[in-house]
Order: sequence, then C-alpha cells, then structure tokens
Amino acid sequence: MGKLFLAFLVGLTVVSALFLFRDEQTSLAWPIPQIFGSFAKLAVNNWFPGGFRDLGDDSIKISAKSALLVDYESGKVIFAKNPSVRLPVASTVKIMTALIALERGELADTFVVSQKASKVGENSMGLAEGENLTLSELLYGMMLVSGNDAAVTIAEGIAGSEVKFVELMNEKVKELGLSDTAFINASGLDEYEREQYSSAYDMAVISHYVWDKYPKFREITSTYNKFIEANGYHKAFDLYNDTNLLTTYPGVKGIKPGFTWEAGLCLVTYAERDGKKLLGVILGSDDRRGEMKELLDFGFSQN
Repeated sequence: MGKLFLAFLVGLTVVSALFLFRDEQTSLAWPIPQIFGSFAKLAVNNWFPGGFRDLGDDSIKISAKSALLVDYESGKVIFAKNPSVRLPVASTVKIMTALIALERGELADTFVVSQKASKVGENSMGLAEGENLTLSELLYGMMLVSGNDAAVTIAEGIAGSEVKFVELMNEKVKELGLSDTAFINASGLDEYEREQYSSAYDMAVISHYVWDKYPKFREITSTYNKFIEANGYHKAFDLYNDTNLLTTYPGVKGIKPGFTWEAGLCLVTYAERDGKKLLGVILGSDDRRGEMKELLDFGFSQN
C-alpha cells in the first residue's frame, strides 16, 4: 500500500511539472505582448512602427521635442527623435475624438449644442447654444478649423457627457496596445493641474488606425474648404482647413495640426507620392511647417 501511494505521489509530481513547464513555454512563446492583460483588446490593431532608437540623419536638425516619420504601409521608421517621450499634443487629440465618433456614431446623427460647448473657447467652429448639427457637419468643423465647440458637442452627443466620452478615448488607447497616452478632454485644450499627453509614436499608431479604417475621416481631413448651408436648425458655416502643407506640399492629404502654449506647435501629416506613403508626427516644434517639409523631403528621397 505504501509503495502504491509513493508511486502515486511521484506520478502526480511529474504531471504537475510537465503542466507548469508547458504553461511557462506557452507564455514565453506567446507572440503578442499581453499589455493590460487583454489579448482580445490588443487584437483591434496590428500596426506598430518598428525601431524605437533615434534614426536622425545628421543633415536634419529640427527644433521639435519629438518627431517620427514612418512608412505608412510597412511601419518602417525613417526618422525618429524621442518618439516615445510623453508630451502634450494640443489639438491633435481631436484625431482620437474623431475616431471614437466614427466608431460609436452615425454620420446622420444630430446633436444639440450645449451651453458648455458653445462657450468652451479658443478655436471655434462658431456654434451657438441650441443649434442642431449632424455628426458629419460637426466633424468638418472639428477637423478643418479645430473647433473645440464641435469637439465638445460630439463628445456630449456620443456619450452623454465629455467625461464619459474621455473614458471611451482612454479605453481605445488600451485597445490599440498603447501605453504613453492619456486624455482628459475631447479638444486637446490645456487644463490647470491636469496632465494630458501622448507621444509621437502613439499618435502615429492612432492616426494610422483611423486613416486606414474610416474613409470619411480621409475625406474630411483632405478637404480644403467646406461650406455648410444654413437650415432651420443652424446657421451657415464656411470652413477652411488649417492643416499645414495641404495645399502647398505635393502629395500631402492631411491630417491635423495643433497648438497650445504648453504643447507648442504640433502636426500630424499623411502624404503619398510616386507610390510611397508616409506618416509624420511632430510635437513641440518652433516651425512645424518647415520641419515637416524637411522630414517629408527626406522620406520621399529614400529608396
């Protein structure tokens, strides 16, 4: 009886060891980083630029605190300067706002402008309290003239409040597999004693995702002028795209500039020419227009 019990214990030990070894091997071999403990959420995105080290060319000297230029299709890093540093990103936050809006809403949905939205200040589409606009109209106002009033109206219309909308924004950050981004509002405005940040790397991933997934986003951000006629629900709006280089650099299609005193000049740009597609991010620059041109020139000159 004692021998049988001893054999049972030995067998149990061997099986347990094999089981533990198998689990360890499975974990080590798992190809996807289990960030935030959820593979299912990470599965929404499979595009991550390769190479975190600085790849700056000696001939390129830029003032930007952080910059990243990547091949849009392969994710190959062409130029990088501090790509993972957390920085305020100003109105480029609205790229994520647009993503959540397109994901959660319908373009024909109509939202009423609240008093809060009409008085948010800084860049404005010119909305008045009580006006009623479609999500499509609001997206043009938010992305072309960087209307903070449009951003708040979208947030409130989609989620019921800007606070709840921001929760969706931060959930999406995790779903995309990113860890250097945290949002506090839908507009990108600085808030006293509250930190809102992203990185050039994270902004590239977010921008790639929405550009790739939503044709309407591409249509809106590549539009130079949008006239929205007056109707019984709102006045007329004549909107001009303030995205740098859209009309002056061959191949640029959008996406979004941004500026606050804390963030400095920021710019996310998508461009394509001669079969090559580039995605660039500049944060904290003294000359986002000139420096993005320099990066694009460099990128398009590479084989």
